[in-house]
Formats: sequence, C-alpha cells, structure tokens
Amino acid sequence: MVDKLKSAPLAYENPQFINSPDGRILRILAEYQEPLARFRREQIQDTVVFFGSARFQGGDAAKKNLTAIEKNDAKIAAADQETNLKRARAAVDMARYYEDARRLAYMLTEWSIQIPARRRRFVVTTGGGPGIMEAANLGAHEAGGKSIGLNINLPFEQNPNSYITPALNFEFHYFFMRKFWFAYLAKALVIFPGGFGTIDELFEILTLAQTDKLAKKILVVIYGSEYWHRIMNFQAFVDAGTVSPGDLNLFKFVDTPEDAFTFLRDGLTEHHLGGPPKKEKEQEVLPEIAKTRP
Repeated sequence: MVDKLKSAPLAYENPQFINSPDGRILRILAEYQEPLARFRREQIQDTVVFFGSARFQGGDAAKKNLTAIEKNDAKIAAADQETNLKRARAAVDMARYYEDARRLAYMLTEWSIQIPARRRRFVVTTGGGPGIMEAANLGAHEAGGKSIGLNINLPFEQNPNSYITPALNFEFHYFFMRKFWFAYLAKALVIFPGGFGTIDELFEILTLAQTDKLAKKILVVIYGSEYWHRIMNFQAFVDAGTVSPGDLNLFKFVDTPEDAFTFLRDGLTEHHLGGPPKKEKEQEVLPEIAKTRP
C-alpha cells in the first residue's frame, strides 16, 4: 500500500527554495518591496542622505581614547605605541567631522519638521552604522525628528546605531539594493570625509547626475574641503579632459554646518518646495516611482 503523501510546502514558505539561487529574484524583490511598504507606512516622502567614515568618534570619546593610549596602560612595544598614538591623535582631529555631522543633521531636522506637508520631508538617512552615520542619526534624534538607517549585513560589521528610528531601521543583504534606496528618495547628499565606501557612494550619484539618469535634482554637498582636496584633485579631471568643466558644478564644497545648512535649505526650497500647494497635495507618496527612467 502506498503511503499517503503529505502536502508540499507553499513555495514562499519553503526556506530551501527561498534561500537557493532560484529564489534570488524573490529575495531581491523583497529588499525593494518591504522597505517601500515601510516608507509608505511611515509617511516618508524624501530624504537627505549622509555618507562618511564609520571610524570617526565624537570629541569626548576620541580624547578619552588618546589619554588611555598616552598612559600606555597596555605596556605594548614602542613601535606599536607610536602607531597607536598617531592614529589616536588623528581621531581627535577628525572628531570635528562627527560633531559637525551631528550639528548639521540637527539643523536640517529642526527645519524639515516645521515644513507644512502631509508627509515627512527631507528625512535624515544614513548607512545605519557608527561614525558619521551615528552622528547624523543622533543629530536628527536630538532635534525630535525621525531618521533612517539603511544597514548592510556583513560578517564583521556593522551593528545599527542606537539613534535610528526603530520603524525605519533596515537591514540589507544586497549592496545594490541598499544603494538603490539611498538614491531613490534622496533630494540631497552630504558627503563627509570617508574611505573607499564613501567615495564609491559619491561617484555613483555624480555619475547618475552627469549622465542625466536622475529624474529629480539632487543637491550634493562635499563637506570638508581640506580633507577632500588632499584626497582627490577634482580639477585634474577637467584638465585631463575626462569630465566637462560644468561637471564640477554638480557638487559644492562646504566647511561649516551653517554653510551646509543654508545651501541645502535654499536648494531644497527652490527645487522641491517651490511648486503650487495644489500640486504638493496631489503628489503620490513616492512621486519618483512614476518618473524614474527604465
């Protein structure tokens, strides 16, 4: 006698299928649709994205670490001690960017929550981790606003910082889907000093703007001209003929939270708050969906 078969699992409840190469398209779609649903539920219309190093600390933490190393409590080798001191002193110097990101995010959030709109405008968004990301989420939190963290699942880092709005704390597997959400709702990008990842994120947006693949105006602020001019010679691109002179107008260097805020506030007002009130009311929750080119 043949045993009676049990019902097969539903495809979407079958972990073996969902986590297989054949289920990859569903995992990718999930990283599009689940954030979209949450953004709609939380009434997020658009964002201002902060990028920068995950390694920076606030001023107090950096100074405390330097003091501990100067005391040489660990009794390490002299060469290692000198290396640690050099890095700790650099961290104290770079801590100003943490504090500036915190201040700028506070100012932007304080301004944006006063904008009369049905949905939340220009919400501070970060990669969700430590450093500049933590600073921006902290500043938005201190101003009484919501902020977004788009984290990435990695084997060695990074945990979400404590200042992200819980309902807007995301975890991604695919880098490209995370990048999609950085760009999709953004009306402005603020690039603080950082490493390879920060540079990658900056040039991705600049490339989209240069090639006219954005259906909206994205303001790009590069914060900390002293750092960035040491890292990269933008004028050399023009001198070599690899970019047009006008491409350097795709971004603006700033050096204080106040100057950055003024530029962003004025630009966001001009490009994204200047329409008639009736059009603002008739917009879809995510207006870029209908505009984005294939």
